[in-house]
Amino acid sequence: MEGGGPAASLAIVRDVLGIAQANRHNADRIATALLASDPRFTRTTDGRWTLVTTAVVSSPALDGCRFAVVDVETTGTRARRGDRIIEIAVVVDGDVKFHSLVNPGFPISPFVGSLTGITDVMLRDAPTFDAVVDGLLDALRDTVFVAHNARFDWAFVSAEVERARGLLLQGPRVCTMRLARRLLPDLPRRNLDTVSYHFGITIEGRHRAVGDAVAAARVLHRLLGLAKERGAVTLADLLAIGSRLPATGKTAADHPIANSP
Repeated sequence: MEGGGPAASLAIVRDVLGIAQANRHNADRIATALLASDPRFTRTTDGRWTLVTTAVVSSPALDGCRFAVVDVETTGTRARRGDRIIEIAVVVDGDVKFHSLVNPGFPISPFVGSLTGITDVMLRDAPTFDAVVDGLLDALRDTVFVAHNARFDWAFVSAEVERARGLLLQGPRVCTMRLARRLLPDLPRRNLDTVSYHFGITIEGRHRAVGDAVAAARVLHRLLGLAKERGAVTLADLLAIGSRLPATGKTAADHPIANSP
């Protein structure tokens, strides 16, 4: 890595250790076992290993973080079982840094078409994920990944990036739906519609990547304010708030239908 830049786990295991038959998942486990506990190494946002060149701060201040708010529209709910992204948007500092329709390689269902307004005709000439992945990774670089129901969006983005580039995404993730459950306990639901309405935020283009990502970014801004009122100063403080679920846990109303958190 020294002088050559970051390296993926697979490259390290094959080229350095000489294990030519290793697959991506086995290679990542081997590299993690060898390097994760070594303070000389760290991982980049896209999952590659690199040498530590500066002192690592235990947790960055919230005011110093750049949050990348992501929304995806998909063919279904199974990121690892054949469903694909058909649209993705990334909002950073209030601006749309990345947006694209994505051709999944097969027709979408009538339900998804009705929900999103995206049609097969619109996707026919859209780029594949492989064609847009580099621009997406540029937009996500050195940011904190945020989404409303982050588990869903992260699952799809990481699955697509792994298929396209063989990289395993790394980095902190903030879920605005989880934060809303903790910071807005009196709301009957914490989906994007309800939380946006609570804050007086209008969603322009619901169930489209840009409209939902812009709304989620505005929701994040308001939730950050509430978190700071509770004493959150660092990213670790914010993640701790999001990880502490109320005693009642997740209700049926909080479960998204398809990709509509």
